[in-house]
Amino acid sequence: MSSKHKNLQINKDELQEHLLGPWAEDRRQLRKIMEEPIFHYQFNLTKEDQRELTLRQIQELADRKLIGKAYPKAFGGKENPGGNVAGFAEMFHANPSMQIKGGVQWGLFGSAILTLGNEEQHQRWLPGVLSLELPGVYAMTEIGHGSDVGNVDTTATFIPEDDEFEIHTPFRAAWKEFLGNAAKDGKAAVVFAQLITKNVNYGVHAFFVPLRDDDGNFLPGVGGEDDGFKGGLNGIDNGRLHFTNVRIPRTNLLNKLGDVDENGDYSTSIPSSGRRFFTMLGALVQGRVSLATTAANASALALTGAITYGNQRRQFNAASDIEEQVLLDYGLHQRRLIDRLARTYADIFTTNDLLVKFHEVFSGQDDTDDNRQELETLAAGIKAVTTWNAMDTFQESREATGGAGYIASKNRFGALRDDLDIYTTFEGDNNVLLQLVGRRLLGDYSKELSNPSFKVLSRYVAERAEQTLYERSGLRRVVQQVSDIGSDRRSASWLKDTDVQRSLFTDRVRTQIAEVAEALRPVAKKSQAEQARVFNENQYELIKASKSHAQLLQWESFTDALDKIKDPETLKVMTWMRDLFALSTIEQDLGWFIEYGRISQQRARTLREYTNRLAARLRAHAQDLVDAFGYNQNHLRMDITSGIERERQEEAMEYYRRLRASGDAPIPEKVYRARQK
Repeated sequence: MSSKHKNLQINKDELQEHLLGPWAEDRRQLRKIMEEPIFHYQFNLTKEDQRELTLRQIQELADRKLIGKAYPKAFGGKENPGGNVAGFAEMFHANPSMQIKGGVQWGLFGSAILTLGNEEQHQRWLPGVLSLELPGVYAMTEIGHGSDVGNVDTTATFIPEDDEFEIHTPFRAAWKEFLGNAAKDGKAAVVFAQLITKNVNYGVHAFFVPLRDDDGNFLPGVGGEDDGFKGGLNGIDNGRLHFTNVRIPRTNLLNKLGDVDENGDYSTSIPSSGRRFFTMLGALVQGRVSLATTAANASALALTGAITYGNQRRQFNAASDIEEQVLLDYGLHQRRLIDRLARTYADIFTTNDLLVKFHEVFSGQDDTDDNRQELETLAAGIKAVTTWNAMDTFQESREATGGAGYIASKNRFGALRDDLDIYTTFEGDNNVLLQLVGRRLLGDYSKELSNPSFKVLSRYVAERAEQTLYERSGLRRVVQQVSDIGSDRRSASWLKDTDVQRSLFTDRVRTQIAEVAEALRPVAKKSQAEQARVFNENQYELIKASKSHAQLLQWESFTDALDKIKDPETLKVMTWMRDLFALSTIEQDLGWFIEYGRISQQRARTLREYTNRLAARLRAHAQDLVDAFGYNQNHLRMDITSGIERERQEEAMEYYRRLRASGDAPIPEKVYRARQK
């Protein structure tokens, strides 16, 4: 690497402000508080002790009033949903169980009452929710339907003569499952059930259902089981619930979107049952935004540990027989970690943008139907890729730190990874969420072609035919190769051009979604079974298109972030980071780009070489780039970031220097044999 690249200085303070985003002060406040040991995860506890610790921690959060920023000012809140989620994401490094148990209480249970309930219900229940006097359960998921919430089997049947609803789980598959607070602490639940009145099913609605008395015993008709020890998050008392003809007052229906009067007549402010259903799931959107933001933070935490260690740990002799080589000087180690560092920056900038969109909707600044639908799509796609990215980053960081990273009590990779694992599944399984994104992309694509103008359709058909011929004939590759022949520099310049990157990412999404749409078009007017069959045949391709769309969003957020950086040297380094994210992402799907003629063989070879060079160029700045995340040792709580590894290495090198200077150092066998000859 040239000295001019190595001597660039990153303005870490400016960079940290961009990383922390619009709610930087909310993040800093919670991050500072999370340094306190009272909020930290403790090793070697039984499941029961972990649950007790986690309950004490969220009670501490409630007592300090650290959890109500999204709530109305009338209840002590700040009506600041963006700041609330930004702060929530900072709890992960302290204790993920505390974060998620708090999320169940205030982000799901409380938010459902707030967003779906009326003013009288707010006054009746929210004070207890916020103080934790009323621990609650968000009872949506069922054993039999999982992510298919619209088809849950729990029923809420109105009994007009008693002015009550009867909550009932008719068989075991209808039991509510995987519910935080259900096994032990929950006193009430927001239960999602099919609302039936006058023998008409009006779809899924939410009901406030008491669960336990003050002694912790189930109320009549309510039953449940403890899920027991889990793969992670064992500070949360997950369990299942079932209801046998449980009666609740009619006024326990959270009726903001749909209501039943004393005569059993149903009324709603949203006539479309589909739109009403998705509006009812608003708390899940908040959860997805929260998990995406947390996942980006988690990746940053893992890489701070792995890169700091990689800058200190020495292994194998390189040019010196005294000083071994630092791990991060190895090309493979650079690609393992710095590629993921670039992706983590993309995740952070993307979730910052997502948080702005979320705040617009949930604060009421721009709560239009279109903006809410856009938020739902963005949250689904970004939650999927960021949580998957975090899992991948934790695994690679653990492996990159060897045995040290495997010692759970000292370096936490294993424990945090286990807790993070379920983030890919709850608030919507990632593959199901990407299918939601895919359906939206198909809808947008269909709207483009819905114009009845014959000229529009003819032009589209002609363009597709011309493009297909261009690709299949190999003309695109030939043109690229002729343009680049004999010049790797020309190929590299093309690859790092912003417009080229944008075109590659955009074209991939459009082409992939167009192919799925064309496969579905012939069966559009056929039977539902035939449509389902063809959709299933193309489901894999639809998920791929949705992933491509999410990666396009990441690239766009990263590129937009560059425009906000004022320091020129920081901007240069961050542009390399954006390029590394773009090219390493393209490299992972290089077969597609070559197959479809978007990149020639010449440029493909250059891409691999240039991506290696980018990672090597960024190696000198890797420590500054992770330091800019702003985590200190109270957040990290890892031996590998404490400096102890550097001390060990310096001690070893000093020992061998002294031994050699003393003249008492043993003669290496090779030297000895050479002298004998």
